Amino acid sequence: MTAITLNLKPFVELSDDQFYQLCLNHRELKFERTAAGELVIMSPVGGVGGSREADLIADLVYWNRHSQLGGKVFSSSTCFKLPDGSDRSPDAAWITKENWNRLTTEQQHKFPPICPDFVIELRSKSDAIAPLQQKMQEYINNGLRLGWLINPQDRQVEICTANQSKRVIDCPQQIDGADILPGFVLNLSFLWD
Repeated sequence: MTAITLNLKPFVELSDDQFYQLCLNHRELKFERTAAGELVIMSPVGGVGGSREADLIADLVYWNRHSQLGGKVFSSSTCFKLPDGSDRSPDAAWITKENWNRLTTEQQHKFPPICPDFVIELRSKSDAIAPLQQKMQEYINNGLRLGWLINPQDRQVEICTANQSKRVIDCPQQIDGADILPGFVLNLSFLWD
């Protein structure tokens, strides 16, 4: 099942607090919201996709703990309030300690009003690639420094950075976080098997 997008604007325009409450009231569903106010209902991932996502997050957490940079790692359950007004949930995200500490305690506990410094989007079997590419561009437009769109179906990784053109790498065995995530190397060979 692919995501369902509902344009409620002709009838209802949800405030940030109403959107937050909607998400709390329906925890069994995963919602996102576009900058135009469209409500996106995300489908759950299957076993293979969930396992792959967990592997990616585990590697990011392990690196973060050992890097001593003090940043924060987030799972796909975290919804970020981006500067353009959209509410998005990447499959994995990381924010520098400095950027995280700029938020108030209340902001940290709700949908943090910040664009992550780094995100991973992992294409699941039911995802169309174009919406994920648009979502990655949305992150870039909102201040993302580095993003990886991992596409197991086409055996590719799209690397997106703020000031450079998107790079597409075919079947990489590993990718690294360059100067954004110094020392982080993600082994991808398990995805291509």
